[in-house]
Amino acid sequence: MKTNFSLLFYLKKQKNYVSGNVPIYMRITVEGNRSEMATNRDCDPKRWNAKGSRAIGTKEEIKVLNTHLDQLQNAVYYAHQCVFDMGLPITADAIKSSYLGTLANSQTLLEAVADHNTKMEQLEGKDYVRGTLNRYKVLETHLKIFIRLKYKMADMDIRSVDQAFLNEFDHYLRSDKSCANNYVVKNIKNLGKILRICMENEWIDKSPFTAYKGKTKNVDNEPHKYLPCHETKIDII
Repeated sequence: MKTNFSLLFYLKKQKNYVSGNVPIYMRITVEGNRSEMATNRDCDPKRWNAKGSRAIGTKEEIKVLNTHLDQLQNAVYYAHQCVFDMGLPITADAIKSSYLGTLANSQTLLEAVADHNTKMEQLEGKDYVRGTLNRYKVLETHLKIFIRLKYKMADMDIRSVDQAFLNEFDHYLRSDKSCANNYVVKNIKNLGKILRICMENEWIDKSPFTAYKGKTKNVDNEPHKYLPCHETKIDII
């Protein structure tokens, strides 16, 4: 999922500033939203290149300062990559939290689905039959492929699953996988069940499934030119 991310170092003058060194701050911007923090360094405004976001000069103290800013920049870029790798929503605050080491790793969608399927498998023959478990395992496989193709990620934060995600997943099953309407709706409803469990576990505040409009149809009225789905051919590498 592509986001516009930038990092800027700048001098933050106080309102009553007259002369002397000024604190250097760094500003993280994602899609127009900002988050800033102090670098614990300062610089004389006369020696600051605002366009290059670095101090100007050849003295050793200037070189040390710029090296420190380079290190901070690399650390923020690494924090951004960590947020991405965790499948979390990429925001300025999330990158800042990752940089500060205070970012909590929340539950991911595929972790939630896998947890559900593991527990269901433990109850096979008691509360569930093999056919029901197989349907949820196929749902898990569909989601792995969909997330990889649509969002270019291996997994994603469960909090990122919104109405748009359900609509895109619905469209993916119908178009890319040529699935019949009833098959699509039942898969989304199965996902909705898992999302309700996530809500009960307080991993999410609410389930986007409540706004899903898909409905099953009478099979006799549904065109048979579509296969239920190519689920038997799915293979994850």
